[in-house]
Amino acid sequence: MSTLTLFSLNEHIRRVVALNYQQPLWVTAEIAQVGQSRGHFYLDLVQKGDDGNPLAQSQAMLWAMDYRRIRAELGPNADAVLREGLQVRLRVRVDFHERYGLKLQVTDLDPAHTFGQLELQRQETIQALRQAGLLDRNRANALPSVVQRVAVVSSEGAAGFQDFREHLEQNNFGYRFHCQLFASAVQGNNAASELQTALVSIASQRDDFDCIVVIRGGGARLDLAAFDDANLCRAVAQMPLPVLVGIGHETDETVLDLVAHTSLKTPTAVADFLLQHHLLFENQLFRAAENLRLAATFHLNTEHLNLERSETALRWGSRERIHAAARDLDTAQAELPRAVEQLLRNYAQRLAQAEMLCAALHPDRVMQRGYSITTRNGQLLRSASAVQPGDVLETRWPDGVVVSEVQ
Repeated sequence: MSTLTLFSLNEHIRRVVALNYQQPLWVTAEIAQVGQSRGHFYLDLVQKGDDGNPLAQSQAMLWAMDYRRIRAELGPNADAVLREGLQVRLRVRVDFHERYGLKLQVTDLDPAHTFGQLELQRQETIQALRQAGLLDRNRANALPSVVQRVAVVSSEGAAGFQDFREHLEQNNFGYRFHCQLFASAVQGNNAASELQTALVSIASQRDDFDCIVVIRGGGARLDLAAFDDANLCRAVAQMPLPVLVGIGHETDETVLDLVAHTSLKTPTAVADFLLQHHLLFENQLFRAAENLRLAATFHLNTEHLNLERSETALRWGSRERIHAAARDLDTAQAELPRAVEQLLRNYAQRLAQAEMLCAALHPDRVMQRGYSITTRNGQLLRSASAVQPGDVLETRWPDGVVVSEVQ
């Protein structure tokens, strides 16, 4: 068996590669790492299996001259694609060098492929959240009628946060807000994990806040990739406070927008929403006060009418009762002599009857019928057993008195 030097082997490989890959070709991979120097981009590409472990790995470079040409054609999308963790479709020229090994020279980019992969992941995340019943869960948290204590999740130096705070502080209605910032990256590879950390911190202080606001400034479509993260969206859906989102996009809708309590386009739009929310509540108070005033006025007017009706009824009723009493008095006055006369006749009749009865029962009348009256010492005797021998008795008849002694 012949033995080759390493140079001979690598030279043979170079010739094979040069013979079989004479024209550039399109490859798909994930960018594992991006380095930049003097306008050149150095990429570590990787393809992962279903278990997440690398199946293949290679290095690629994008020279500054090619980058300027690609960026002139694609605009900001070129910068958006060249980020770690994104699936990319690259047009590469395959090159093998005896000393430096295999290299892929990038000559073109396909942003549509990257956007398509992100959209696929986004739809899978939405479906998983829907099956778990989390899409509408945060909307079930009631937003207080007055929102003053606001937990803000944003980058500390973000222009969007400054706009949001100034918009609230300089409102024309005199409303006051207390905003506490929980600083977090809002784009890049660490954004999703930092956002979740901020949410966990807020959840531990839930009684100190009325709602949560997640805001950022504008940016490219791929800058919003963190807000499609499944774990972040699941955390937002399960937050115990209403989550308001304004992440600076006019047309694109992230998964975070779907699971949040309220989604708005920009940070200032969130501030306007809070101001309108307060204004609506204030208008409700004004309407309630006006309704109360009208109800009180109506009630007072009704009672005043009732009082007037009662006064009129009392006045006419008293007059009628006085007139009726006067009529009764006149009638009584007219009937009184007859009544007195009749009463006197009745009493005279009763007196005559009593007089006749007394006359009929008088002792003289009794004695005239053959009876006598016997007394002892002036006391009437009703029984023979009541006398004793020696008693002196008086017996009275109509024509005289006989004195006798009992023996």
